[in-house]
Amino acid sequence: MFKKTFLFLSILPLSAVLTSFAPAPPKQQVLRTIIIDAGHGIMAGGGHNGAKGTYSYEDEICLAVAKKLVAQVKQDFPEIKVIETRPTEDIVDLRERANIANRNRGDLFISIHVNAMPPIQHKEISGYRTEVYYTGKGRKKKKHTRKVPIWHYYEVPNTREKGTQTYIWGAHKAEDKEIAVRENAPMLAEDNYKEKYGDIDPNSPEFIALSLVKTKQFGNRSAILSQMVEEQFSKVGRISGGPKQRQVGIWVLQATAMPSILVETGFITNPQEEAYLNSENGQQEIAGCITKAVHNYISWLEKKQTPYQTSADNNNAPAATIDERFLKALDNHTAVEPK
Repeated sequence: MFKKTFLFLSILPLSAVLTSFAPAPPKQQVLRTIIIDAGHGIMAGGGHNGAKGTYSYEDEICLAVAKKLVAQVKQDFPEIKVIETRPTEDIVDLRERANIANRNRGDLFISIHVNAMPPIQHKEISGYRTEVYYTGKGRKKKKHTRKVPIWHYYEVPNTREKGTQTYIWGAHKAEDKEIAVRENAPMLAEDNYKEKYGDIDPNSPEFIALSLVKTKQFGNRSAILSQMVEEQFSKVGRISGGPKQRQVGIWVLQATAMPSILVETGFITNPQEEAYLNSENGQQEIAGCITKAVHNYISWLEKKQTPYQTSADNNNAPAATIDERFLKALDNHTAVEPK
């Protein structure tokens, strides 16, 4: 009897230790779908769309970088669905790009572009010509000649600008973003959304107010990701122009109901940059930097993760409020930053 009791008591501490080291419940998947947008494209008439370098075009570079980014993201995050808005060389309407992102309930939108600057104009004297002119009138009229310079005007590529810039939608476009959030709330795409989330009126002041909260969250997340992208570019030696807000609206950023960024990968009008943007190593490096930034972004979201609790999760818990139900559906199972 003593032996059995001693054995039982000996097992108890071990059980406590094993229990304390029990694996924590798995975290929610913070990103389920990433939308990758290759800027510009070949127009219906066959012409290129976008900036032009000495020998290459923006749409070609955007597609090549986007393809490498798609491959890298799929390799590093096999659990994440990747959607391309422009999988071929053909151009896709800007509104359709945003629609593709919203229809697929993207959690993140990344648009690839290249930058450009107008060439620098110069002039120089290439020679002189003789100009005839007269002074006086009548008998006093006299003929004269003078040398007049002949100006030669020419342009040279702008090599002053180089490096990367990552844009988020401008704060002055918050209303457009908020409308996109309201119109593309995932809950509204579900046939039985009323059964799940209750009788929510998307035109009600309450729903609109919550949409504004969500819009602010998307803005914060976009800013965080843009900073992370630029940090990765700096680490590999690229000149970073930093995260920016575009003063002129960018449709694909303001019309997508998700965090969204537009990456200007370099200046095609700078010969050195153009060579880099067209090189295999350059394109792979760009894709790698953006992918690493996504890694960091996911880690940041996981640290912010706050699980939702509804009456369905716990019969003893109070029913979820409209705020909780709205945010859960609109966030598409992605956690909300705590206040």
